[in-house]
Amino acid sequence: MSATITRRHKRKLKADINVVPYIDVMLVLLIIFMVTAPLLSLGVDVELPQAKAKPIEQQKEPVVVTVTADGAYSLKLESADAEPIDAATLQAKLAAFVKQNPEVPVFVAGARDADYATVFDTMVLLQQAGVPRVGLMGQPPENAR
Repeated sequence: MSATITRRHKRKLKADINVVPYIDVMLVLLIIFMVTAPLLSLGVDVELPQAKAKPIEQQKEPVVVTVTADGAYSLKLESADAEPIDAATLQAKLAAFVKQNPEVPVFVAGARDADYATVFDTMVLLQQAGVPRVGLMGQPPENAR
């Protein structure tokens, strides 16, 4: 017999971790979060008045948008009287006015019987017109007068 020694070459075991699948999963999650994050902030920024709050001292006359119980709008700019107005005209006038006077306070005065959705839609309309901050108007309780 020939003394041929057959050697089998055994492969060494690899002790490294393959991180490519983990990187792929992480990139997919990053893309998902980047797409969904802007969709989570659909609310309207509102500074709600506090109970028994002191009156706000202002240098400029505020702009008041009134929402009546039947959903109609009226707009009062500075010292002028309130005039009835439709939604598209309201948005256009306020966009132009706020562009010229960026620090002017804007308030929404909703009638007690006004639909909440209408007041909310008014606030969204004002936000789309470029109004940076919107306040809600209210009356103090009868016994506080």
